[in-house]
Amino acid sequence: MIENILAAIGHLTPFWIYVALFAFSYIENIFPPAPGDAVVLVAGSLIASPDIAVFFIPSLIITSVGSLLGFMTYYYLGSQLDKKIIRAGKVKFISVEALEKAEAWFNKYGYFVILGNRFLPGTRSVISFFAGISELEIKKTAVLAAVSATLWNVIILYLGVVFGKNVKVVDFYLGRYSNIVIIITIVLIVVFTIKYFLTKKKEKS
Repeated sequence: MIENILAAIGHLTPFWIYVALFAFSYIENIFPPAPGDAVVLVAGSLIASPDIAVFFIPSLIITSVGSLLGFMTYYYLGSQLDKKIIRAGKVKFISVEALEKAEAWFNKYGYFVILGNRFLPGTRSVISFFAGISELEIKKTAVLAAVSATLWNVIILYLGVVFGKNVKVVDFYLGRYSNIVIIITIVLIVVFTIKYFLTKKKEKS
């Protein structure tokens, strides 16, 4: 995949490369299968190329702003869904009681989760969406999401610069990292779901 992305944007002018960086950084938060990190990684490799006038700081700012706007888009959708649908009882499989318990947990730990959200591939959209449902403070949420996006993009861009044309090596390990995080997340969800239903069963008994 990384070779295809490099071939697709490597011949673009710097302006359109920056446009592509913004677009993919934004879309990745809305549609997680989008290869946002891979595109940022390719941008890093282009920064290392003397033939293309793409620079580190503009790339970092553009990708971080795109990621932040994508995060806040789902935050807004979550806040509206919570008010108009879930609390109105229109989603039958999500009880208000279960939602309130989840919100209580997220209100306690959510800001830490937001700070690390960019390092949790596969869950970024869920985190931003639930931050909106939980109605976390919007300014604090935006600042933490921006810090998380900036730190992550610094790492990805730097790896692209260092490895240059061999970014497929980094892409391989990023893929492994993503798979491990997703598996751990799924296991945790299953464990907490089983624990929740066992607790409900004991309460009924």
